[in-house]
Amino acid sequence: MKSALLKQMVYMAALLTFSSLAFLLFFVLWNGMPHLSPQLFALKYTSQNVSLLPSFLTTLLVVGLSLLIASPVGIGTAIYLSEYADSKSRFVQIIRMATDTLAAVPSIVYGLFGMLFFVTFLKWQYSVLSGVGTSVIMILPLIIRSSEEAFHSTGKSLREASLALGAGKTRTIFSVLLPAAAPGILAGIILASGRVIGETAALMYTLGTSTHFPKNLMSSGRTLALHMYVLSSEGLHIQEAYATAVMLVLMVIFINAFASWMSRKLVERGSK
Repeated sequence: MKSALLKQMVYMAALLTFSSLAFLLFFVLWNGMPHLSPQLFALKYTSQNVSLLPSFLTTLLVVGLSLLIASPVGIGTAIYLSEYADSKSRFVQIIRMATDTLAAVPSIVYGLFGMLFFVTFLKWQYSVLSGVGTSVIMILPLIIRSSEEAFHSTGKSLREASLALGAGKTRTIFSVLLPAAAPGILAGIILASGRVIGETAALMYTLGTSTHFPKNLMSSGRTLALHMYVLSSEGLHIQEAYATAVMLVLMVIFINAFASWMSRKLVERGSK
């Protein structure tokens, strides 16, 4: 009786989750799809076309640079914590406590820090470089923790088998453990990219809200999420804000689909 009740509760929770997601997608697509028009994809933003293309390209730039910097650092830290460091040492405990704390910090705090440090102290002004620097600090805990858990999930048998065949520590990590942990690492990177894509508060105070595509790393810009926020807060282009939300949803769906495809390929390659 108790197991049947728990089973029903699990089904209800799954149904509630799926229904919420379906309603969200339906609401955004229903309100935004009719307002997608060619003028929203003009190369240059004007007050007449309210083009989202510069913001879309800026989003790709910020996400790409943030992951390019944060991924090697986060994966390298995870390798150190899981394969080299003593898990009971005080230093490792401090690092893990710091990553867990940083992961729970509200994004507005990152924005305030980025504005005071990158924009004001380093005099980078509102720029892509300030936004990327803030985003890297913001997503590092996600990549570190997910990568560390991915390495832990590989099990001791792979390590022991590789070492028994004469492979060294470094070769075992990069030739055996890293490919096996790749799907979990990729999942963490996708979560990190999703946080950057949907971020507004942290980037508003560091990247800025310029409507044009940045000319260089020291120029300002705005991401799609910022573009949607500004349009909706002004109250003059609500329909275009819904259309921007559609582009955000489609971008997230594409990234998740690509990540799923990559994970399957990595698993298939690892099983051969």
